[in-house]
Amino acid sequence: MVLNLLVKPGWVLLENAVQNRLGHATFGLVAACSALAVVVATLADLGLTQFTVQRLATEPNFADSQFPTLLPMRGLLTGGAWLLLLGVGWGLGYRAGQLGLLAVVGGGLLLTQYGQFLRAPVQARQQFNTDAVLSVVEKLLAFGLVLALLLAGQLGLGSYVGARLAASAFTAVLFFGLLRRLFGRLPHRWPRRKAAGQLLRASMPFAFIALLYGINERVDMVLLERLSSAREAGYYAGAYRWLDAAMMYSWTVLPLFFARFAHAAARPRELRQLLWFGQRVAALPLLLAVAFVLFRGEVLFWQFGRSTTAELAQMTLCLKILFLNVLVNAFFAIYSTLLTGTHHQRPVSWLVAASIGLNLTLNLLLLPRYGAVAAAINTLLCATLVSGGYVWLVRRRMGVAVPWHLLARLALAFGLLCAGWYAARAYLALPWWFETGLMSGYFVGLLFLTGLVQVRELRKLMPGS
Repeated sequence: MVLNLLVKPGWVLLENAVQNRLGHATFGLVAACSALAVVVATLADLGLTQFTVQRLATEPNFADSQFPTLLPMRGLLTGGAWLLLLGVGWGLGYRAGQLGLLAVVGGGLLLTQYGQFLRAPVQARQQFNTDAVLSVVEKLLAFGLVLALLLAGQLGLGSYVGARLAASAFTAVLFFGLLRRLFGRLPHRWPRRKAAGQLLRASMPFAFIALLYGINERVDMVLLERLSSAREAGYYAGAYRWLDAAMMYSWTVLPLFFARFAHAAARPRELRQLLWFGQRVAALPLLLAVAFVLFRGEVLFWQFGRSTTAELAQMTLCLKILFLNVLVNAFFAIYSTLLTGTHHQRPVSWLVAASIGLNLTLNLLLLPRYGAVAAAINTLLCATLVSGGYVWLVRRRMGVAVPWHLLARLALAFGLLCAGWYAARAYLALPWWFETGLMSGYFVGLLFLTGLVQVRELRKLMPGS
């Protein structure tokens, strides 16, 4: 977790520099190809990676009985997915150079996903330190290659996607070799219809959930590039990159509560206490991040020296709308974790499916005319719809009290923070970094003033208390 948190900020800054060098239109096309490849790669996995981890962890004989079939079958699915990707790309209108770019970008992402499958035995055997290192190998290698190209002045579209592909291919080969070294010779046999069918049917629940989330997160970029322009996709990619970075906090914290919710599933009182505690932990840092973007979001694009004032304004507007989506998640993402951690995956999946339907409809109607801004608004509307559904499900299905008083305090603290920041912008004329530090201290004071953080709670955290 720490390794990934260290790598992520570096990648955000590096991709900003790459986009500034390649241009918004070129990078927008790369981002659309990547998004389409992720959707197809998620479909091609068919839930086999998660299924394999689960079965290897719970059934010691699964490695000898079924993994020899899974290993070549997953390789065949990777090759088939690459061909499917090119077919889908052709159907969407990719031709000549665009189709070649899709082939290279998609090939790299499919190899990355195959590498994740090869890590399954390591994860299942609880070798977490080894898995943590493996999880960042490709990112570090790609980071080093792209940074070297950038510093040498050799970065172009071909060299950028080529470096990413080289990193993916090397990592997949490395993982395969490491797997053999850790677990000995890897037996394999040609997948037979009956055995393969049984494995695929067992992995379908994992595939359904993964596909829903994969489509929900990536479809905007593909449709934006196809229905509007690659340049608009570039604007959206530049803004969405910061949303993705901010949400790393949620993706790091919420899995910790997932395990706690699952453990306390049969104890409603404990679930309520965990929910009330998790509500604050999940929300407070994100509230400060949202306020910063709403009032000082333009400073995040300091690397885009080649962009015009209008382009920067468009990216900043998209960023502020997208960070309202972060605000919604700060308040309500914990409810999704509560539901999935207590075996309510099916209604959550249907909510996500409904969100995808709404998102596709809005994109088809609005993207051709309004471009990246429409994509950001659609994302916000869908997040709001799904979050309302989460709260309704918690009340209806679980009988756990929704902490409305706590939500009201969070809203009050955020409102007072925004009011203070507005006053600082209007009357103080401070440098952005000093202003941000001042408002961070003000926010800490608000947490105590509104009762979101209490002195007695802090005392309990001190050693010897």
